[in-house]
This record gives sequence, structure tokens and C-alpha cells, in this order.
Amino acid sequence: MHSEHSSIRETESYRLHLPKQHSLPVVLSSPHSGNQYPESFIKGSRLDSHNLRRSEDSFVDELFQNAPKLGAPLLCALFPRAFVDANREPFELDPHMFEDELPSYVNTNSPRVAVGLGTIARNVTSETQIYKDKLTFAEAKDRIERFYWPYHKVLRQLVDTTKRKFGYCILIDCHSMPKLTTHANTIGSRPSPVHFVLGDRFGKAGSRVITKTVEDILEQNAYRVLNNNPYPGGFITQHYGEPALGINCLQIEISRTLYMDEDKIERRPDFDDIASLMDDLIIAVGAIKQNELDY
Repeated sequence: MHSEHSSIRETESYRLHLPKQHSLPVVLSSPHSGNQYPESFIKGSRLDSHNLRRSEDSFVDELFQNAPKLGAPLLCALFPRAFVDANREPFELDPHMFEDELPSYVNTNSPRVAVGLGTIARNVTSETQIYKDKLTFAEAKDRIERFYWPYHKVLRQLVDTTKRKFGYCILIDCHSMPKLTTHANTIGSRPSPVHFVLGDRFGKAGSRVITKTVEDILEQNAYRVLNNNPYPGGFITQHYGEPALGINCLQIEISRTLYMDEDKIERRPDFDDIASLMDDLIIAVGAIKQNELDY
């Protein structure tokens, strides 16, 4: 990253790339690309470090790394999603994972907890459990206080500052997804790959103008795009997206097959092409004027 275009602020929780000039009404967030695995966490896991990384949105922060150069801040989690998940409510926890009783304020019944993907995940994928032993609630609380809250505190500041400066804010929440195929709408067609899924909580989290702008660019580049299915947007999209208050949020899921080898966790040769396409998206979204957003 070029220092003349941005400054970097780093804590144990996140790395924040700030533009020299905040010229776009856009904030980018990459909550699942972190890969700093605490030694004690790896020791307490049934999985080796390579298999723990399967839940990571590897390299997504790099795909969007030109955001500050283009005039928008980029916030990246440094902690891995398998350790604590910033795209969940603060306390979505599975009681079966803990040796002590959980406080009454913990959400133990969410659909995400049911599949093992709460704030502290039970599984990396549906069949691979992370921990050898049960955890204590104190351990979960410590992770949430040290890593989760600082990430959200700075994200909230970025969104609020952007809204004050421009009168509105467009938050792009950046993710990647495993290979996804679905049938096209024609009868008898073979399953075809889905390259991107755009989630705006079915229009509740942001203006459809933003979603449509992104969708059009991707489709012009011959990529197949789905809206809100199967990913309508997670906690960040739902929690921050308040279009009536001028805060629009869009979650972008990029198929990992486009830019990385999922087994080796390595960038593919055409990585830079996808990164360049993300630059185009940032510029296009940043050019949307407040009076063009409809709800």
C-alpha cells in the first residue's frame, strides 16, 4: 500500500487504512480476513492451523486494498473468524461449548448458534469441530472485549464520521464464499457457478440503487450474480444499515474460486484482475449521489 495515499492505524484487533483525503462517502469493512491465530487457540484446537483457516475470507482485505488510494477508509480485522466472529451479535454463544452456565443476556437460540457458527464458533465447517475441551465464559468474554468490541467501536466511528462529512454513508461489508453453483432459470439447464452474492437484507439495509450499480458492473464483466440468496447480509449489514438515517450497507460475497486456490490457501494468477474490478466497484459506488438513493 502506498504511504502517500493512506495512513495505517493498528491494534491487536484491527488494521485501519485511512485515506489521505476522505473523498468518497464510502467505508469498507473486512471482518473475516484476519489470520493472526493465538498460539493458545491453536493448541486448544483439534485442527491444525491450515484447517482452522478454512473459515477465513483469505486475502479479501487485499482485494480491496486500494480503497484508501481511491478516497475511502478500509477496516480489516486481524483476529480470525474461527477465534471470534465480528459479523455476529456480541454474544451469540452455544451453551454446549462451555463448562459454566452462560449469563441470561447471551443469545443461545440463534440459527447461527444452531449450526455452530456463533460469535465463538463451534465448527469451521459443518462437520469439523474446533475445540478439544469446553471453554469458560470468561474466556469468551475476554475475546469479545479485546477483539470484537474494538473492531465495532472503530467501525461505528467511521460510519458516523462519513455520514457527518457527506450527509450519508455507504458501508461495503467485504466477504468471500466457498464455491457455489445453482441452476439458471431455464428448464433442464446444468448447474452453473455463482461468482458474487450481494446482500442488502432484501432492501432493508440499503438502497437498491447501490446493489444495482454493483450488479451491473459485475454482469458487464460476465460474472453471475445473485441477490440476497443464500447470503442476505449478516450482523454488520443488519446492524449498521439504516437507510432512513442515511446509512446504507451492502454485503459483497466473492467466490473464492475467482481469486484463490481454496485447498492451498494461495492467490491465483488472476488475483489482480479481481482486485482491479473491486477498484471499479468502489469508484462507482462512491459516485452515487445522496439524491439518487431511493428507499
